[in-house]
Amino acid sequence: MKDMVLKDKVAVISGLGLAIAQTYARAGAKVVIASRTPHAVDLAVDSLRASGYQATGLACDVADMAQVEALAQHAIQTFGRMDIWVNNAGLSAPYGPTVHIPRRDFITVINTNIIGTYNGSIVAMRHFLAQKSGKLINLLGRGDKGSIALQNAYSSSKVWVRNFTKTLANEYRNSGVDIFGFNPGLVRTEMLSNVHAVVGYEEQMNPLRFVAMLWGNDADVPAEKALWLASPATDGKNGTMVTVLTKRMMLSRLIALPFRKLLNRSTELLPLNVTSVKSAISGD
Repeated sequence: MKDMVLKDKVAVISGLGLAIAQTYARAGAKVVIASRTPHAVDLAVDSLRASGYQATGLACDVADMAQVEALAQHAIQTFGRMDIWVNNAGLSAPYGPTVHIPRRDFITVINTNIIGTYNGSIVAMRHFLAQKSGKLINLLGRGDKGSIALQNAYSSSKVWVRNFTKTLANEYRNSGVDIFGFNPGLVRTEMLSNVHAVVGYEEQMNPLRFVAMLWGNDADVPAEKALWLASPATDGKNGTMVTVLTKRMMLSRLIALPFRKLLNRSTELLPLNVTSVKSAISGD
């Protein structure tokens, strides 16, 4: 079939990424998924297998190198090889000023977004360099090109991921391995709608409801772009940085908003569940 662009490829998706896994599987890939929660992994694998796809999974804390190495070994033992590795795991700290964020929350973001990306990249690259082929896709995010007030942990981690990925691509540009950065934009998932904010900063998150309605995408939209990155279409395009939510898309949707209302298309604001978090500053 013409659309089986990943036929016989083995893709590891760290951080669950069910929409990406489903899209890769439909394109012919054998998929290996990972998440911190064994139950979430089991549900995802069962869903993929029920649809007739070849899938397996493993519970994995991406901040633990030994567990990431075990994930790679599981993929090789199950399917015999690895061709694609997607570092999809990502967390955000509570919304609020940096000093007010509980330290444990800030460090958890660093461990997942930075250490997790490092661990996954190193494990994947060791394998890819040995076979002189492979595609590594690291997930970027809002703030990856500069600072975002009240979201320092997340945005700073994504700046690091962008620079790390670009440097890795430059260092191994003649290795046969393609290394990409991928910003999926605003994705309508639980991570976007269920958020935490430091006490006193909850109402400042209300604009997110409109922003997500206007510029948010269902998960299958960035998944299709992730498929393109993993496909032969990007062979030799090492170092490519891709953003789903481009300036052109943002402008076109803003212009189209009045027409969406006229055509009775959905302009429903994002349902937002904000959990309050106590400030790390004593007395707040």
